[in-house]
Amino acid sequence: MCDKRKRQCVCLRQVYKSCLDGLLPSYQAFYRVCSRLTKHQSTLLSGQDKQLLVALAGMDVSVPHVAVVSLAVCCRALKLCKVPAAVLHAFDDISLQPASQVVLGLPEHILAPHAQPSPNPVQLQMTTPFPVTLPECALPADFNKQHGLLAKPYKHLVHRAVLEQHMGEFKSFSTNPFQLNRKGIAHGSRTWQNSEKQVYLFLGYCHHYQQVSQPTLQLFLSSPLIAQYVSFHIAAGHSQLYIRNFLSCARCVLRWWQSKPGGNHPSFVEGLEWLQTLGLQVADQLPRPSKDPKGLADAGKWMSAPRLVHLIHGAELQSQDQMQQQGVTVETSRDMHDAALAAMTFSHLPPVRLSCIRSLVVPAYTGPCLHPDCKEPSCEGNRLSITSESPLLMHIQLPHHKNARKWGKAVIEFDVPSDLAQLLHTYLGAPRKALLEHHLLIGDTCPYVFMDMHGRGFVAAAVLTLYWQKWLVSRGGVPMNPSMCRQVFVDERQSNSATAGPSNQGAAMVMGHSVKQWDKWYDMQYHPRLAQNAVDGMQSWRAAMLQSHPPAAPDLTLSSALHCGHVLVSDSEESRYQSCCSDSDIDIDLD
Repeated sequence: MCDKRKRQCVCLRQVYKSCLDGLLPSYQAFYRVCSRLTKHQSTLLSGQDKQLLVALAGMDVSVPHVAVVSLAVCCRALKLCKVPAAVLHAFDDISLQPASQVVLGLPEHILAPHAQPSPNPVQLQMTTPFPVTLPECALPADFNKQHGLLAKPYKHLVHRAVLEQHMGEFKSFSTNPFQLNRKGIAHGSRTWQNSEKQVYLFLGYCHHYQQVSQPTLQLFLSSPLIAQYVSFHIAAGHSQLYIRNFLSCARCVLRWWQSKPGGNHPSFVEGLEWLQTLGLQVADQLPRPSKDPKGLADAGKWMSAPRLVHLIHGAELQSQDQMQQQGVTVETSRDMHDAALAAMTFSHLPPVRLSCIRSLVVPAYTGPCLHPDCKEPSCEGNRLSITSESPLLMHIQLPHHKNARKWGKAVIEFDVPSDLAQLLHTYLGAPRKALLEHHLLIGDTCPYVFMDMHGRGFVAAAVLTLYWQKWLVSRGGVPMNPSMCRQVFVDERQSNSATAGPSNQGAAMVMGHSVKQWDKWYDMQYHPRLAQNAVDGMQSWRAAMLQSHPPAAPDLTLSSALHCGHVLVSDSEESRYQSCCSDSDIDIDLD
């Protein structure tokens, strides 16, 4: 065997050992860069060369998937990957050989499509001691709001199969209807989506900013990482609700680890208490910012109820006029769709939850319920139905809403007002069919009443939010969140100048909550209005007090013996009084 081959194998051994020792966490990136620089034309070694590599480099027999690249490509890749200088020194012995080649080897589990066995559960425990304070954190220079692991495809992670295995087990633990080693009820689809989002955000932070090459759910066992992540959110100016949602998700992940074999280590109990304490102190030190309509209006995020009603009404009239003048086109159909969506969100009805509007299916849909958590075989889902064509009567039933479980599966249902029913009936005819044909969805392949610009239902809440804001700005409004319509409605109904309208209890029922929640979450002027009303009421109370006849004054005339203001006591009483005074003076001096 020539000396060049020996040098190649020695070089490979140094790189592989550095990877195992943590000196080269970006070893996989190093291999990918080399492969890209050679345009994926690197030479694969034969089986005999693999055996030789195993013998000289001391690697496992099942390892070698290797390639040969030139020294120039290798050095360039090392610089691109910004590997430590200790690894660069491994190539000094062959740097003077222009024709030398470097053998790159990847362990078998890096290229394997399946996951390796999970870490030994007997060794599961949290990192101790737990941090007693949050570390200082400054936003990195390359700070990106989209730092989650799903913001970019994470297929480059060599242990992604382990992460996917962890996520599958955690999802089963959280969403199984009967999971007796889990506290509480199963997570619904919405709750699981939020938990999954929080997990990938945390893992993305560890991967991008903490240089963790292979993020898995085992990172939740590191209390220092969690503390640094909370400091990162505080430095980014995120709300305390955002941070507390993550801490709640972290507790769920710990309970999942705790349920696994070997998860009975005392550090898990201490970790759950530590997370709960951290959440309480975050809520105390990062209070919710106070909001009021005037401040939101100055920031361009608020519209009054009269202005919003007039804007939506104008859109309805304009869409109907354009349909009569120009006929059914894609543009006029989209305008009528937007007007119907806005009318459902505000104006004709108490503001229904956006999740109910997004999941509303057309009357012609005959398939099963589309709600992911529905287990009723006869359920028709959130549906818009036509009760009668002449006269036109439409009905809405919402069995799936946020408080359905708390209300004992009570359904929110009501008849649609005539003006809104006529608008929806017109839209569900030729205009909706024109939109479906334009988006190559012939027929009723989209079961939902409202659809985005691609002919798909608003499955994601963020898509509907952006769609609504863009439409509102195009109509001369402000980019207000559609969920803010609920605050606008409650602010008008609770104000001192509220016009005649629905009862508060009935409106709250349609909105999917109660009047108590109006006061707690939706009425932003609840406390200042009550305080001002109380102060204003005090003036009439004071005037009434002044107009009333005062009672006769009591006779405070004293006898002549006591008129001088002195109290006559006997000698014995005087001595006893002085004794008591002297005792109290002593007590005061001692204190």
